[in-house]
Amino acid sequence: MLELALQNLISPIVLSFVLGLVAAGLRSDLSIPEAVAKGLSIYLLFAIGYKGGVEVAVAGADPRLGLALVAGVALSALIPLLAYALLRAMTRLERVDAAAVAGHYGSISIVTFVAATSLLRSAGIDYEGWLVAVAAAMEAPAILTALWLARGRARPGEGLPWREIALNGSIVLLLGAFVIGWVTGPAGMAEVEAFLVAPFKGVLCLFLLDMGLVAGRNLLRSRGVLGVGLVLFAMLMPLLGAVLGLTTGWVLGLSHGGVALLATLAASASYIAVPAAMRVALPEANPAVYLTLALGVTFPFNLAIGISLYLTAAQLLPGG
Repeated sequence: MLELALQNLISPIVLSFVLGLVAAGLRSDLSIPEAVAKGLSIYLLFAIGYKGGVEVAVAGADPRLGLALVAGVALSALIPLLAYALLRAMTRLERVDAAAVAGHYGSISIVTFVAATSLLRSAGIDYEGWLVAVAAAMEAPAILTALWLARGRARPGEGLPWREIALNGSIVLLLGAFVIGWVTGPAGMAEVEAFLVAPFKGVLCLFLLDMGLVAGRNLLRSRGVLGVGLVLFAMLMPLLGAVLGLTTGWVLGLSHGGVALLATLAASASYIAVPAAMRVALPEANPAVYLTLALGVTFPFNLAIGISLYLTAAQLLPGG
């Protein structure tokens, strides 16, 4: 585990994030223009979805994909219930803020997923490429659970932004690229490989540099908002989610790499799709709390420690 953790920590991907954190902590004026940052995220989402679709085309019909999709949706819908209960027990957050935070932890961080796949490739460990489809399926259910927790007494469907959730840009792009990759298969990949494969890690480094800057500046602004209970929650919840993901992946019969990826998905916290949905659906919730916990605490925790821990745990399971 220590070897894996060290390998992950000294990777260009993690060190780029650290550079952003340090620059923000030193109050440097380093920044990545918003339009460029958005372009980087569009590139990453398209490349991730496309490569996942190609993997499905190569693998053919795999009954585990359908089961994994159902399991992923169930994890995304149920994890916020656990997160909400912990938040109410460990912190003084009001119902709406606790529900908003819980929704972030039921959804997923696609960048954490990509960092985990990069570690697996570096270690020469195989995994099911179609898990990117499971990642896409796990984006939205947590949002619905969060809204139900926040508005439990509302009439069914009242105030739920169904259109905004279903047509969230990151979900549409990820699923759309997945379908394109699935339809075009290896022949299509051969046409775009030079653009979608070779530059991928370099683009990811720039994206994580920007994420480090954003996370660092959020932490500076939110020092008075985050109590000890919230910080502990943001490090405990990924571990509990990972246990659920490890168990589910093992029951589904995934490879060790696949189990580690499903654990990573269950342990991660969204900082793109869910914040966008919360701004629309729960404007009264405090973004300084939910965004800082997801991006400023849980994201670096998973990059530095979590991913290596989940992979080690997956390799200790029988099978694979």
